[in-house]
Amino acid sequence: MLAVIEKVEGGHIARYNRSLHHPVEKVWAAITQNDKLGKWMPNLQVVDLKQGGTIKFNMNDGTGNSFDIKIRDFKENEVLEYEWGDDGWVRFELYPKPGGCLLVLKEFISTINDHTSKDLAGWHVCLDVLIDLLNGRYHEEFPKENWKKWHQKYIVSIEELNY
Repeated sequence: MLAVIEKVEGGHIARYNRSLHHPVEKVWAAITQNDKLGKWMPNLQVVDLKQGGTIKFNMNDGTGNSFDIKIRDFKENEVLEYEWGDDGWVRFELYPKPGGCLLVLKEFISTINDHTSKDLAGWHVCLDVLIDLLNGRYHEEFPKENWKKWHQKYIVSIEELNY
């Protein structure tokens, strides 16, 4: 399912809802523990997991370059929000439910531009890879063909916002 994109004050929020058959604690570990996080989002490394803490974004381009991302909001097993891009943020919310949990990923996008559809497709595929990992399937490489398919759908989705 495509992210739902809504206009809010100062920009847009893309919201991805994923109903999972895994407990909150297992999903939380996958988004916060480096040995698991690196298997679905290899650019990120948690340095200091707390409100005001740090996540390192590694370029993974052979240069060794990285930069720090500030954790904006944190509540164990419930909320992890951090800076994303120049003026944006990404927020993971976990809600327990019978037989698993609901994972909600929100991305605040201050300005829709040519890169937005790429970023949205990237998060979409990363969530798919995360779900596969939770289900015991590991991708050695990022599924680029799957990303291309979703990228085309997000191009249309962005165009429908009348920009």
